[in-house]
Amino acid sequence: CWEVRKHNSSEWCRFVRSNPDCRLDGGFLNYLEGAFCVFPPGLLPLAVTLYALWLLYLFVILGVTAEKFFCPNLSAISTNLKLSHNVAVSLREAAMSVFSLMSPLHGVTFLAFGNGAPDVFSAVVAFSDPRTAGLAIGAVFGAGVYVTTVVAGGIALVKPFTAASRPFLRDVIFYMVAVFLTFMVLYFGRITLGEALGYLGLYVFYVFTVVLCTWIHRRQRAEGLAPPRPWEPELPTDAEEPESSVTNSGDYGEEYQPLLPSRETSLRILTAALSPLDYRKWRRKPWYWRLFKVFKVPVELVLLLTVPVVDPDKDDLNWKRPLNCLHLLTSPLLCVLTLKSGAYGLYQIQGIFPVWALVTLVGSVLAVIIFLTTSNEEPPKYHCVFAFLGFLASAMWINAAATELVNILRTLGVIFQLSNTVLGLTLLAWGNSIGDTFSDLTMARQGYPRMAFSACFGGIIFNILVGVGLGCLLQMTSSQLVVKLEPDSLLVWILAGALGLSLVFSFVSVPVQCFQLGKAYGACLILYYLAFLCVALLTEFRVIRL
Repeated sequence: CWEVRKHNSSEWCRFVRSNPDCRLDGGFLNYLEGAFCVFPPGLLPLAVTLYALWLLYLFVILGVTAEKFFCPNLSAISTNLKLSHNVAVSLREAAMSVFSLMSPLHGVTFLAFGNGAPDVFSAVVAFSDPRTAGLAIGAVFGAGVYVTTVVAGGIALVKPFTAASRPFLRDVIFYMVAVFLTFMVLYFGRITLGEALGYLGLYVFYVFTVVLCTWIHRRQRAEGLAPPRPWEPELPTDAEEPESSVTNSGDYGEEYQPLLPSRETSLRILTAALSPLDYRKWRRKPWYWRLFKVFKVPVELVLLLTVPVVDPDKDDLNWKRPLNCLHLLTSPLLCVLTLKSGAYGLYQIQGIFPVWALVTLVGSVLAVIIFLTTSNEEPPKYHCVFAFLGFLASAMWINAAATELVNILRTLGVIFQLSNTVLGLTLLAWGNSIGDTFSDLTMARQGYPRMAFSACFGGIIFNILVGVGLGCLLQMTSSQLVVKLEPDSLLVWILAGALGLSLVFSFVSVPVQCFQLGKAYGACLILYYLAFLCVALLTEFRVIRL
């Protein structure tokens, strides 16, 4: 499909429509036809600009869905399954739950899945088509290089600190093993069923290792054999509170509680629950926060309409009777209309009755029954079921956004004649890592650099092992138990080598510094990433050849 720009502009549309390689699998919009058929050749820059803006907005959709809907529902599920002692809804509390070793199983499974959901879904979608597998490889390796150099180096520059020795060595060793396995898979150009299961098995072994190390450390501390971990002060109380998983103007602080209790009507509860704005917070926020919030409001409103959220930290568990009853209709409808880009939802049973109409009918009946058998004041005993429904609905949103994201990146690659690998290691890796960058640097500024540094190496283990393992496993069938992963250029080997070299550098230099990480270490990591980026781009544009 790259050959389209080599033809006369009058032939672009015919070439794209007749070439099977230009067909985009999945997704709701055909971006290639839009660029080469809808827009005239002279307005191609306008199409690229619109696609770039839509690409940024898709990253916003992924971030909002994961942070405010996917992660809270995962926390609620883990609480109901008794996988953790308490639930950390905010990002700060979530990080504390991972790295304080109070709930290791929750941190390395459910929380890792929540934070890494956009990366994993993007990888799964990219692996679904051999033509876009390079996007997945570029994103997984590119995000690894970016997080372990730019983010880790930025933390050391912002707040020099002493790294936790055993967790650091454990995570780096596991990550180096994962990178080596991926390097071997790329070398042989294929991944078998056993190797895909090996990726997932290695992550299970990593989880087991974390839990075992926690148990041993607790036992040593109880027997007085191990010194306590370096003490860190509690989170400052005057720090800005994070946004709750679902903000609405109906949640009052104590000073705003009415003097006399009154029952709110269902209409008022529904209106308040569907408001994505907290007007008290809006008044005290700076202009740039308000501007960004304006862009997020449409996404949050649609998500509030379609994704229920269960919050165990609230007395009413975030039970909003009219809205939750509406979710029984909208959430299943969303799932069938986004699965395989609506192919299942539009399927007609016996050629007469469409699936979406059946789902609408069943959802409406359930909504009416639950509305008539519950009250606004007290959640039902089965309210936890809404957490599973919210988890599924938010996962479908993330999958749909990731599909559109991959299709746009492939289209931009065709327009600019860029390989999928370079798009993955730049745009896709940066977009998926921007949230981790801001959260880790903010955590370091607040006095928790060890926690942020541990997140750099611990979180990306989930992304590479589950992203590659699950992504390839889902593409296998009973007749085809091998997925081909042939490197499309020299850039793949440079990317794999750069990631391995950065891990070796940290593995050697951090212990040499007695785990005392300062600004020199941070500056070296950032300079290393800039050098890697220059080499990668020069290789892509064929300035460097072998």
